[in-house]
Amino acid sequence: MKIKWYGHSCFVFTASDGTRLVTDPFDGSIGYKIPRVEADIILVSHDHYDHNYIEAISGNPVIVNTPGSHNVRGVHINGVSTFHDDMKGGKRGSNIIFVFKMDGLNVCHLGDLGHILLREHVEKIGPVDILHIPVGGTFTIDAAAAQEVVSQLKPRVIIPMHFKTQDVSLPIAPVDDFIERMGGGEELNSCFVEITPETLPVDQKIIVLKYK
Repeated sequence: MKIKWYGHSCFVFTASDGTRLVTDPFDGSIGYKIPRVEADIILVSHDHYDHNYIEAISGNPVIVNTPGSHNVRGVHINGVSTFHDDMKGGKRGSNIIFVFKMDGLNVCHLGDLGHILLREHVEKIGPVDILHIPVGGTFTIDAAAAQEVVSQLKPRVIIPMHFKTQDVSLPIAPVDDFIERMGGGEELNSCFVEITPETLPVDQKIIVLKYK
């Protein structure tokens, strides 16, 4: 499976059969270049402008923006209902965690998760090979809470997202605090990584991607 990061919470996952899945595409107002790509599936964790700009995605994609079980073009997707804040949605509403299986890997994209997970969430999410986790705080969990969520889900690979970079205009923190708390990580000079079941690390590993 190939993973490409476009910034914020937007990734493109490409399976070995060519199926392409996009998560949380954003519009141009946050500072990043709009991710204009072609896809078969779009996952939208919540209906905010920096996560739901489906107009940027071409092709004839199936849009998944609800909790529950979905089988789309050979990909099994499970949406788990959570919240965008730590007040049960009182500030920012709901959020959907998406878990999907592609090329034999269990991928979890936390969207704009705003709280520590409950046991029922962890059970619904199930085993995680690759975790995409927000770490910038303000609108999502911060580095400290992200560290706790990692301990709850125990993924093999962790890819941070939704953090401050030189191009993003939102008042969120950079990735550094999370990396320090976790004891380090590998920062790639690339927006792209390829992971297979055979190349999954034995020990937990953090991979920080570039967005350009």
